[in-house]
Amino acid sequence: MRIPALIAAAAIVLTACGTTENTSAAPTTAAGGPVTVTDARGKNVELKAPARKVVALEWGEAEIVASLGVMPVGVADTAGYKTWNAAAPLDASVKDIGKRSEPSVDAIVALDPDVVVMAQERDSTLVPQLEKYVPVVVTKSSDAARNLDRLREDVRMIAKAVGKSAEGDKLLSDMDAKLAEGRKAVEAGGASGTPFLMADGWLEGSTVSIRPFGKGSLVSDVAEQVGLKNAWTGQVDPQWGLGQTDVEGLSGLTDPKTVLFYSASEDDVFTTGLARNPVWQRLPFVASKKVTKLDTGTWTFGGPKSVGSIADQLVRAVTA
Repeated sequence: MRIPALIAAAAIVLTACGTTENTSAAPTTAAGGPVTVTDARGKNVELKAPARKVVALEWGEAEIVASLGVMPVGVADTAGYKTWNAAAPLDASVKDIGKRSEPSVDAIVALDPDVVVMAQERDSTLVPQLEKYVPVVVTKSSDAARNLDRLREDVRMIAKAVGKSAEGDKLLSDMDAKLAEGRKAVEAGGASGTPFLMADGWLEGSTVSIRPFGKGSLVSDVAEQVGLKNAWTGQVDPQWGLGQTDVEGLSGLTDPKTVLFYSASEDDVFTTGLARNPVWQRLPFVASKKVTKLDTGTWTFGGPKSVGSIADQLVRAVTA
């Protein structure tokens, strides 16, 4: 399974658009009455009651739902989720409803969900198909101009839809506290301003393609919140903040203080595909062993719990 390659392709075509209403209203669970949320399309989505049976078509959204205490009844590619996102484990009862790139409408409808939560522009033709049978709430999912604020809005919107606004506020306050604690730890360790590169990659034939997480990506925003500085200045897309290069494209990163973080829950090409590459071996962060692989199951496009996990790992690496 080439998860990084799949997302890389999507990142090039996705563009930032839409708005999300601030839905940090009082919890609706107690009342149990109708709920209306305004999603990333600007559409008012009306539910007869807070959703209890939720299908999530993206792993970040599935993580958010589970983190709010509502186990989804269906998630796209549950096996992939278990590999790539350990922040909020799914129960064995959660049904796999197909690929994230091609979920099964029949499998979704068979679960009789109260709502489907999906990312904006993942498959715009899917929304009208699903809306014949079930309400659909569309998240912004990413916005390289304001990713942490975008995440807060997505969380509040989903929390309102499932009647868990208080839990959503707690999830966000815990995330913000984790970021503040991380910044204090980096300052105390004298590591403020440390330049970093965050990347993932995949093998195409004999070539290793590398995807840098530029300024505006969720991981970059987390790193900057704890006091680090993104060293990647290459072109990135406007929604995800992701770029594309090869190992030679990293040769401009000459600051000896630069550290590399990378993600590889499958197929660690940084260890295998680059192990004997002379250009790779000469890069300052490789030569000085300032390379940190994020823990398996760290989803770099996730929710507040993933953000907290990423912050912890970055802080540990630069203060060790």
